[in-house]
Amino acid sequence: MNQPLVLDGLKVADDVKAKLQVRVHNLKEKEITPCLATVLVGDDPSSATYVKMKGNACEKLGIQSKRIHLPSETTTEELIQCIQELNSDSLVDGILLQHPVPAHIDERAAFEAISIEKDVDGVTSFGYGQLAFGFGKYPCCTPAAIMAILDYYDLPMEGKHAVVVGRSPILGKPVSVMLLNRDATVTTCHSKTQNLADLVSQADIVVAAVGKPNFIQGAWIKAGAVILDAGYNPGNIGDVDYEACYTKASAITPVPGGVGPVTISMLLKHTVDSAELRAKK
Repeated sequence: MNQPLVLDGLKVADDVKAKLQVRVHNLKEKEITPCLATVLVGDDPSSATYVKMKGNACEKLGIQSKRIHLPSETTTEELIQCIQELNSDSLVDGILLQHPVPAHIDERAAFEAISIEKDVDGVTSFGYGQLAFGFGKYPCCTPAAIMAILDYYDLPMEGKHAVVVGRSPILGKPVSVMLLNRDATVTTCHSKTQNLADLVSQADIVVAAVGKPNFIQGAWIKAGAVILDAGYNPGNIGDVDYEACYTKASAITPVPGGVGPVTISMLLKHTVDSAELRAKK
């Protein structure tokens, strides 16, 4: 069997950002600067790093990054008030609430407070409903990244059997819906699924979104399958046993350098999409 195609997320992200640069320039000629507001509650170092990365990515493209850092003792009500103020700010195009928030906060209530017009991270139930019906503007960024990789490399989805391992509301479920909307036949697996290896072995497309290092085994993979690893575990390890699955796949994403870089570029794209809608008002 020929060596598989390594799906280079850095290359896909660079392509997305190059196209965005032109769109940001055109917006600025109309005196509109796209703006993403990030809200961080507490002092979790990983969350702070992610927010900083997203802010830096914005600034490299000329997108304004409005960073709000709230103390860990912030209440649900105070967080929602902050989000509502951002909803009302006509110069803010997107709002990202960094997950996770401190345990005493009702995270779902805070997510739901984000205006659908500014839900560029795809975290509201309203946005998920629109996505399911096929007209959502801003899907969750990691599922959007997976679809962008498939499209960039012109990998067919129509009529293919896709097996998604994981059912989280911001990854497994939305990517299952997006694949279904592109005419794939989708099986969504989870911790209670029986005969998981048998199901994965039937897949033309495997999406690993389970949050367990090296969980998907090479012996499970059908020859020629396309594998998209959305996992990121300590030590730069994905959810797929890369070396074992590499020998079976026709195409595979590495970790790091696969889905991750494209996820951030999708957040930037959704923010620019929102700014363009503001420009039309």
